[in-house]
Amino acid sequence: MKLNIASLNDKSAWAAAGIKLPRYDAAAVAKRTAESPIWLHFGAGNIFRGFIASLQQKLLNEGEADRGIIAADTFDYEIIDRIYKPFDNLTLNVSLNPDGTTDCEVLASVAGALRADCSDPGEMAEFRRIFRSPSLQMISFTITEKGYAIRNTSGELTPLVAADIENGPSKARHAMSFVAAMLLERFNAGKLPLAVVSMDNCSHNGEKLRSSVLEIASAWVEKGFAEKEFTDYLTGGAVSFPWSMIDKITPRPAKSVEESLKKAGVEDMSPIITSKNTYIAPFVNAERPQYLVIEDSFPNGRPALEKAGVYLTDRETVNKTERMKVTTCLNPLHTALAVYGCMLGYTLICEEMKDGELVKLIKKLGYKEGLPVVTDPGIISPRAFIDEVVNERLPNPFMPDAPQRIATDTSQKVGIRFGETIKSYSKLGKIDELEAIPLAIAGWLRYLLAVDDNLEPIEVSSDPLKDELQAKLAGIEIGKPESVGEKLRPILESETVFGSNLVENGLAKKVEEYFKELIAGKGAVRATLKKHLS
Repeated sequence: MKLNIASLNDKSAWAAAGIKLPRYDAAAVAKRTAESPIWLHFGAGNIFRGFIASLQQKLLNEGEADRGIIAADTFDYEIIDRIYKPFDNLTLNVSLNPDGTTDCEVLASVAGALRADCSDPGEMAEFRRIFRSPSLQMISFTITEKGYAIRNTSGELTPLVAADIENGPSKARHAMSFVAAMLLERFNAGKLPLAVVSMDNCSHNGEKLRSSVLEIASAWVEKGFAEKEFTDYLTGGAVSFPWSMIDKITPRPAKSVEESLKKAGVEDMSPIITSKNTYIAPFVNAERPQYLVIEDSFPNGRPALEKAGVYLTDRETVNKTERMKVTTCLNPLHTALAVYGCMLGYTLICEEMKDGELVKLIKKLGYKEGLPVVTDPGIISPRAFIDEVVNERLPNPFMPDAPQRIATDTSQKVGIRFGETIKSYSKLGKIDELEAIPLAIAGWLRYLLAVDDNLEPIEVSSDPLKDELQAKLAGIEIGKPESVGEKLRPILESETVFGSNLVENGLAKKVEEYFKELIAGKGAVRATLKKHLS
């Protein structure tokens, strides 16, 4: 069996392998989608393939939709060229159950794939056609938190965005610039309505997306690349920027899953690592639990997402649900496990959940420090959510998720994952009560020194601020706490990183104390955890 449209005709072979097939004509869906597109998605990675695409598959299977999604990538074109095109845009979706069983399904809901490359005339012509189509209802995003950032920690425009502003819409390369350029196409086509929906795992994602796009659009207006009415179009109601909360763990492709698929007779399942260090395969392996909550603001209509299990609600409820998950019930726990797991030699999150100190750390983070300041969103219970995370999801031995993956881009995450709770405690005048959060922050800074608890070198996961942060930590020596001096202060003062000034609110002192303990010598990471979590 091969993962392509033609192979789907041999239904008996797939059935014998226990793999479900689409219950609709994939070729016909692709044709209708090309003729009259309704949904374009930026960010063609695993969370999109294993979650968002599966939602549309369910609607197609049940006759609630007749068109699929067009996938696009603004960052790693190899994903399109090596994972989408050779497999007719199909994905083999594998759900990893806690009992060790798997559920496999071929997804055909992605009906097209594009590279958001301004230097490719063919691709750009297709993007312009799609954005000028009155049928287009929504564009969505899973491009990670850093995809929305157009300024550095000093508040200056990044060189790429600055160049995009100078060069104009026709040469837009940054994701936000590219989207702004395509929205200009839609504006010029008759001010057509559209929902611009971030589905990324970050706080107030719709506002981040809107702010970045609007800043670039406004700069283009000032430089004469667009009419003044363009910004009015973006802010006047024709274009919406709904907020959302998303949750589903989609780790890197697992060798065990690859081997099981090959054993079942599915060919060409080997993962690749792109030149931009993306780990991806023709299959996606992911946990079964998934949550998506979206503000119901779609000026040009939308797919019947509620029939696929999506919560459609108001912005306040989205905000509460997102805050619950991102600042308390999952993401802070993940980050703490990631940085400490890397230093303690772990390669699987599920193995960390057998470590007494690490379990105490995340329970303290979630239950003791997080839950008291979280507002119940009403549609999902915070305590039930965190119970599922701690007792079922993170310990799942069949989920091959690595702390090294979770540690990626931590500088873009700590401001939300820890920063919001810090702000709440600061407002309450209880900042001194926090212990697990400053311990997690200190652990991240210790991790940036790039040596583990045995003082062996480790590779720090990719992060847009890695070089800048490591330069600020230069001169700090393990075994010499006095070498810290004032080196942490510039980092802890950064509101861009933490969402507030930790020196001003008083938390920096505790972070510095913990950090000095963590660098006391060999085994100091474990000793510090034992000391403060006993």
